[in-house]
Amino acid sequence: MFEFFGVLWFFLIFVLIAGYFVLDGFDLGIGVLSPFIAKNDGERAVLRRAIGPVWDGNEVWLLTAGGALFAAFPDAYATTFSGFYLAVMLVLFGLIVRAVSFEFRAGDPAWAKLWDGCFFVGSLLPALLLGVAVGNIFAGIPMDGAGDYAGVPLLGLITPFTLLTGLLGLVMFLAAGAAWAALKAPLPSELRDRAVRLRMPLQVIALVLFAVVSVMALALVGTEMDPALGALRWLFAALVVVGLAASVVVGRFQGDDLKAFLAQSAAMIALVALLACSMFPVLVNATPDSVGPAITIFNAASSGLSLMWMTIILCIGLPLVLVYHVIVYRTFRGRVKPEDLTHY
Repeated sequence: MFEFFGVLWFFLIFVLIAGYFVLDGFDLGIGVLSPFIAKNDGERAVLRRAIGPVWDGNEVWLLTAGGALFAAFPDAYATTFSGFYLAVMLVLFGLIVRAVSFEFRAGDPAWAKLWDGCFFVGSLLPALLLGVAVGNIFAGIPMDGAGDYAGVPLLGLITPFTLLTGLLGLVMFLAAGAAWAALKAPLPSELRDRAVRLRMPLQVIALVLFAVVSVMALALVGTEMDPALGALRWLFAALVVVGLAASVVVGRFQGDDLKAFLAQSAAMIALVALLACSMFPVLVNATPDSVGPAITIFNAASSGLSLMWMTIILCIGLPLVLVYHVIVYRTFRGRVKPEDLTHY
């Protein structure tokens, strides 16, 4: 029972990460892109309205993933959140600044430029640093005998590989943001046209970065992977490429913004699934010079009873969360209209 629930929760945490990657990904992407595609207050209001009804619900997936990691694999939670402490604080600072700027922007027009700048910075920091963190847990961090991070705070987490994984995550967020902006902007509008023009180059850059990161992961990082999941890794890698390519094709040649966004989202889910299959059963890799071993589901999981009760709670709570998202996205479906901008 212990091994079954340990494996189950390993992949469930990645499901929660995928949910955050897709749902809050386009929120962060729009925040970073807003200074470049919105040329006046009206267009900036459209972008805020495009994510306004959903952004706070989307962030719940990140909180849930962190809570699930704490409950299911407390040793992994302790190592990552203490070792990445400064990076985590920067991410939280970004999310807080983004939330404050988003809420204050409409009610404080005298400081509009400040809040717009905070919205950009508060979106950029999480979009970049979350990818850097993923690169570190995949490539490995130095750990002492107690399993604690033994490297240089913050700067020790930045290497060519982790920087590239951070850029890959950022560009995927930007592509999702451009796809969502194109889907929600009014027709016809220059805002929608700018988002469409940015969407394809960003997806091409994402493909290039994905290829570079994959080569580095296989040739330079050399992290040991479970051979039993080799076929799945190739499948999900192909799905990343197919998803991005399909988004380019349907967006560029068919002009279908919804299909372009869905294909982009599918590529992001496939990327997280590829990461899960590449790391299993490891939660945090250790560098070769580490005193302590890598943290896996076998040496870091909670008791079988705890994992069983977590599974029961998940079976009750997850459907409610999904129903909430369905209701919200259905209620606010369609393109933004002028009458929607009253509070933005």
